[in-house]
Amino acid sequence: MSVYSPFSSFGKDLPAGLVVFLVAVPLCLGIALASGAPLFSGIIAGMVGGIIVGSLSGSNIGVSGPAAGLAVIVADAILQLGTNEAGVFSMAVGFPIFLSAVVIAGAMQIALAFARAGIVGYFFPNAVIKGMLSAIGIMIVLKQIPHALGHDVIAEGFDGFWQSDGENTITEIWVALGDINPAAVIVTLVSMAILILWERPFMKRIKVFGIIQGPLVVVAFGIFAYNFLPQLGTFNFAMDEMVGIPTATEAGGVLNLFTTPDWSMLWSKQLWLLAFTIAIVASLETLLCVEATDKLDPDKNVTPTNRELLAQGVGNMVSGLIGGLPVTQVIVRSSANIQSGGRTKLSAIFHGLLIVVSVFLLPDLLNMIPLSSLAAILFVVGYKLAKPSVFVEMYNKNRGLFIKFMVTVLAIIFTDLLIGIMIGLGLGILMILYRNYALPFSFSEKIEPGEPIEFKLSENVTFLNKANIMEALKAVPDHSQVVIDATQSHYIHPDVIDILHDFMDQAERRDITVCVNGSFDDVNVNHMEYYLKKVSKDGSQKTPYLKQVLTQ
Repeated sequence: MSVYSPFSSFGKDLPAGLVVFLVAVPLCLGIALASGAPLFSGIIAGMVGGIIVGSLSGSNIGVSGPAAGLAVIVADAILQLGTNEAGVFSMAVGFPIFLSAVVIAGAMQIALAFARAGIVGYFFPNAVIKGMLSAIGIMIVLKQIPHALGHDVIAEGFDGFWQSDGENTITEIWVALGDINPAAVIVTLVSMAILILWERPFMKRIKVFGIIQGPLVVVAFGIFAYNFLPQLGTFNFAMDEMVGIPTATEAGGVLNLFTTPDWSMLWSKQLWLLAFTIAIVASLETLLCVEATDKLDPDKNVTPTNRELLAQGVGNMVSGLIGGLPVTQVIVRSSANIQSGGRTKLSAIFHGLLIVVSVFLLPDLLNMIPLSSLAAILFVVGYKLAKPSVFVEMYNKNRGLFIKFMVTVLAIIFTDLLIGIMIGLGLGILMILYRNYALPFSFSEKIEPGEPIEFKLSENVTFLNKANIMEALKAVPDHSQVVIDATQSHYIHPDVIDILHDFMDQAERRDITVCVNGSFDDVNVNHMEYYLKKVSKDGSQKTPYLKQVLTQ
């Protein structure tokens, strides 16, 4: 594991932090909008995710912020908490109560950290994690196409397939094709050309271009285009095609954008259930992103997951106390950080500081950045996550792995992140169950006259194997010899033992000679000894049709 001081890589971390900041701002706003929360709550979560979580986390390159995977939960919670008995909704009522649930959820995450629950993320198969990364890459590209064309009716940030306007990720692109803004297209094409040029080897050999990152040039060009293109007369940007940082209406009024929790429902079962839901979903999303980010890390660092849960818990408590959305580690920002050269946690902290500075000092400048500039940056991020070579690699590895990989990809694209992950994991579990069901033993189906039928049990024989074993034993012909080989078995479920006993009980009637090779575990041996006494007429000798050979 490579360990870096937080200040050992200024030259790479600061430009990477700037890129992450530029990517994060519209995402923070979009997630807040998709969550039905005040826009500034997304900005607060971005600040906390960068500065607080970034400082406490053990990840060198992970970046945290408001969680898109929680958008539906947040929106539904605010609506329910803010609606009175007469059916009238008030954001001023629902949102502060929701913030108290976020604080409690953070405390629960801290408890999970001390309970060492961070290991949960390691139980997800690599095929599912790689499928998640590729799916996110594809979704990034698909979601950014409308922004690249200048169609920005639906805010960036919600990662679900279905949208609130009745469209979905695919149909929204078709709608965008009928609402193209030439100014946005120009910015997108020029920005893509800059980013592709910056990736060329000859550019990387020029020292100045190694210092000045391509995404920074893209953003500078976007600001220039916003101010210059309208002077040509036919090229203009609509307000919804620009970054939208909330600004205070009066001096010092920015403090009014912060909100404190309302604890009036502290002992409500509804509030604690909501907090528990946020804690579990946010922790799971974080652990999945940690696993995925570690796989992208060129230095292959391994993030301490319990420390990450602790950092996220503290972050959520702070975010809830000052009016922010729940935070998790986020793969889009983390991958943008990695691909921009970030090496230490300084890049994540710096991106959070830039959000603070931008809100207080530079909102007007940031609001000159077209979303089409950021779309070009995210196109590159998405492509690197979902390279065709990844699909080829998974296909060539193993058919079962490729199926899990593709199912995860498609499930995430057509549902959302967490549902897709659960579908991929569920398929993986079903494959394990099927493998255990299908391969509990080897059975010599071709029977030669005079030769015994070998029935060899595998290492672990579970109750899922009952049906297969019963069918195989039923197929044993009368007047034959059977060798039950348990020499390789470490565990045999008691239900399977009963099936073997039933078969041996029937052996005399069917004139079948049974030989047991190997020893079962203690329970199995006791069963066998009991069986031998049971079938012996006087309790002192074995029946003629049964031989038992125990090799200890």
